[in-house]
Amino acid sequence: QVQVADSGGGLVQPGGSLRLSCTASESISNLFAVAYYRQALGKERELVANLRIHGGTANYADFVKGRFTFSGDGSKNAMYLQMNDLKPEDTAVYYCNVIDQWLKTYWGQGTQVTVSS
Repeated sequence: QVQVADSGGGLVQPGGSLRLSCTASESISNLFAVAYYRQALGKERELVANLRIHGGTANYADFVKGRFTFSGDGSKNAMYLQMNDLKPEDTAVYYCNVIDQWLKTYWGQGTQVTVSS
């Protein structure tokens, strides 16, 4: 069982930045993949970005390419989603999704991101 914790959300003005954190109870190096999804009010959950831990590159949804970046800190079992040039349409609850080496999926509790002037 992998525990996943989301943090880092908040209220930011258009054009601003936030960094979301995803902390796992398992070493990042023992995981298969990490992803971020988001769900806006009244909409379905959608994939924002994903990363295969070993040997993979990060993939980004078209609507965040060039603005969002994945990074990690193995010493803290943490992955980060740096979000720049935020837009009102980025407002949503953001969820970290972790897939372990057995290909089981775990979700964080979500963190609210609100982009508004």
